[in-house]
Amino acid sequence: MSKSIDYYFTPVSPWTYLGHARFMDIARRHGASIAVKPVDFGKIFPVSGGLPLKQRSPQRQAYRLTELGRWKDYLGVPLNTQPRFFPVPAELAARWILAAGEGNTDAALRLAGAFMRAVWAEELDISDLATLKALAAGAGQDANALVQRAAADATRERYEALTQEAIERQVFGAPTFIYGGELFWGQDRLDFLDRSLAK
Repeated sequence: MSKSIDYYFTPVSPWTYLGHARFMDIARRHGASIAVKPVDFGKIFPVSGGLPLKQRSPQRQAYRLTELGRWKDYLGVPLNTQPRFFPVPAELAARWILAAGEGNTDAALRLAGAFMRAVWAEELDISDLATLKALAAGAGQDANALVQRAAADATRERYEALTQEAIERQVFGAPTFIYGGELFWGQDRLDFLDRSLAK
């Protein structure tokens, strides 16, 4: 029986960045396909009890930085816990990922990884069109074609539809993985997803 995982995320999430490569390795090891679904957490948070980072209490903001540092060291992943270009609007980058994924999931996953690494390790602004073009070209993709596809009404509508789908499926944080009808929230739940795929 084929295995498929729905992958809900935003390219500006540090937690998604920390888990992205591990998630792809897990899916590959189990022969699972991935449905790449970048979504708008600016719309998800208000209906799920979440708050944008700057609206969270000082205690929560401070502990978030502590946890990011811990996971960075534990995983050995390069990460600036307070990058220069965060937060920035994620929609443009998300639509580029959707455009790259038209018939090519691997391309979408590679581009998502490049965008997340740009924010959290390379001090780049993924809300900037020129930056996106350079990153796409570096990932071996046709940046000019992606500009056109990302701007298309169909891509905008897809982004909105995926966001609504995420809300309806009770997604509330990034990254979220749904497999076999079961929701796994956070890169620190990847071990549980791994076990579920192994059953």
